[in-house]
Amino acid sequence: LLDSLLQEKKRMSSSAKNKNSSAELVKVYKWDGVAVKNALDDVITQVMTKTLPYTENHALRDGRLAICGLAVFIAGFALIWDFFFPFPQSKPVLIGCVGGYFFLMGILTIYTMFKEKGIFVVVMQKDPAGLDPDSRWEVASKMKKYDDIYEVTLRLIDGKSGATRETGFKKSVADFIDDNGVVCQDLVENQIMKMHNSLVSSKKDK
Repeated sequence: LLDSLLQEKKRMSSSAKNKNSSAELVKVYKWDGVAVKNALDDVITQVMTKTLPYTENHALRDGRLAICGLAVFIAGFALIWDFFFPFPQSKPVLIGCVGGYFFLMGILTIYTMFKEKGIFVVVMQKDPAGLDPDSRWEVASKMKKYDDIYEVTLRLIDGKSGATRETGFKKSVADFIDDNGVVCQDLVENQIMKMHNSLVSSKKDK
């Protein structure tokens, strides 16, 4: 739970920093797989939310934060209750809180594995005429521990038909990060725009 909250905080602070200075070079310790993945994810987020005229949807991330927040509340409540009603008087409440906490951790695991599925940014594409529902773009990534292969999936869910189309790539992080650990943002943007345009073209063809 703590790792989940800390990673979310790091991602949000990193994204905010990039927003304040989009031209600023992003440099990471290239041997730290987690830092490399988060840096590339942040650059892709900037492309989807800044380069493209889409609106970011935070519902998926808010769901995880809500589960984590509820778990923290339960743990805090157990501590306060035990302070005012010391054990063994607090035993029933503590049992209930511990059970509730582990239940929420199970829910969080299921939510992360089957709902988020590695998705780190969701944006909505509004219909120009304002008649059809918004189309939904999702970007997911994964990178195995001690591996240099960065895998990205870009998914488009059509607002009108509900049809789903997706494309992706698997490349070494060396294709996007130089020897000094600087992220080549233009290369990442070109790759994402190429994938985005291919999905837009396939949508028009249909």
